[in-house]
Amino acid sequence: MSTYVYGIADAGHPGLPDGMGGVGKPALPVRTVTGGGLAAIVSDAPENLRPKRRDLLAHQNVLSEAGGGGTVLPMRFGSVADDDQAVATALEERAAHYLERLEALHDRVEYNVKVQHDEDAVLRLVMTERPEVRAQVEHNRAAGGGSHEDKLRLGEAVATAVQHREAQDADMVRRALEPHAQDVSPGPAGTGWITNVSFLVDRGTSEHLLQAIEELRQAHPHVVFSVNGPLPPYSFVEPAPAASAAG
Repeated sequence: MSTYVYGIADAGHPGLPDGMGGVGKPALPVRTVTGGGLAAIVSDAPENLRPKRRDLLAHQNVLSEAGGGGTVLPMRFGSVADDDQAVATALEERAAHYLERLEALHDRVEYNVKVQHDEDAVLRLVMTERPEVRAQVEHNRAAGGGSHEDKLRLGEAVATAVQHREAQDADMVRRALEPHAQDVSPGPAGTGWITNVSFLVDRGTSEHLLQAIEELRQAHPHVVFSVNGPLPPYSFVEPAPAASAAG
């Protein structure tokens, strides 16, 4: 049977969750596989695994339990190896890499920050900041709404101004938050978000990042934040060279 991998820790980690329930229905028992001075937290892999809420939460719960006792390199949901031996071999072959990552991520957590615009607020801001947009609005109003070409011209001007503001605000957010993080990892672009960034922070000083976000909220009410954390540092577990199914 295939082996599902939750995360990787030092073999001396004091809180590895041996025997607790993991993914699958019924929940499959969690165990450890060792090699290279490391311990992989694993279970059997259920057939037809899908990112359902129950299994996503089970994956997260196993990592949270393990993370309470020390640093764990979290694997993404759905990380599956051929079997336990394949996991042990990967640990042996990539021990230096994983040990370096464990040291680098010691007592670190991730905060994912997504930012979008309040559409009405940013349109008002664009009207205030861009005289050419205001002039086109006044022209169309004076012309009883304007011609089809006038309306197209206004729409293009507004779209250009909003896109410029999106880039400007994305850069502003990143510049304001970067000083409060040890590392930064851009996330995938998504519909509606002007930026999606993960920040690696020291567990004991994460309030500095959160305070900086709150200050941005207050100073720029047209910018809407979605903050998720503290999380295991998923975005900062760099894959080892020639990674296999276990990594």
